[in-house]
Amino acid sequence: MSDDPDLNRAYALETPADSVALYAEWAASYDHSFAQNSGYILHLEVARYFALMGGFGPVLDVGAGTGLCGEALTALGVGPVDGTDISQPMLDQAKAKGAYRHLFTGDVYDGLDLPEGLYQGAVSSGTFTHGHVGPQGIEAVLNAVRSGGWIVLSVNAQHFQAAGFAAKMDEIASRITQMHQVEVAIYAAEATGPHARDTALLLAFRKA
Repeated sequence: MSDDPDLNRAYALETPADSVALYAEWAASYDHSFAQNSGYILHLEVARYFALMGGFGPVLDVGAGTGLCGEALTALGVGPVDGTDISQPMLDQAKAKGAYRHLFTGDVYDGLDLPEGLYQGAVSSGTFTHGHVGPQGIEAVLNAVRSGGWIVLSVNAQHFQAAGFAAKMDEIASRITQMHQVEVAIYAAEATGPHARDTALLLAFRKA
């Protein structure tokens, strides 16, 4: 349907309230109408890289959405996985996948209501990008992870400089170690459409 939520509407988000409204509408159809139909693979890349770096649980999936990244982590033998998202309807879809130990609503801009260093690692796929979460949200992720834990975040490559992510990584350089940056496809090679060739930067680092 032409009035279904889509990526263009997602990129046009401006406030957390906008995100809550959009994803409440999109939750039930997201996996099919977006992820499957567009050939979305970024969550697979994030999960694979986290495992490749030696990341292990307990791990927090930030911006878990319908649970695609948590499901990918579980398939790789990484766990337990907890997930947080601003949208409860999206988390309801994630719960049905059975990949998460615990799911809870949270807004990283407000700081997550968690003890510092609760998790051994953290991942985020598709959340740190234009219209969603900006670089200031990285602080809540750092706070949630214990010293030595791996963090793998995807950032839309098109917005990495302009949205302030590069500057944020410079700002936190003394608080992290073993920083890696790799560019990956967001969509499968056979994908079509205006965003089919979009890429993301995977930012992989350990909390000092």
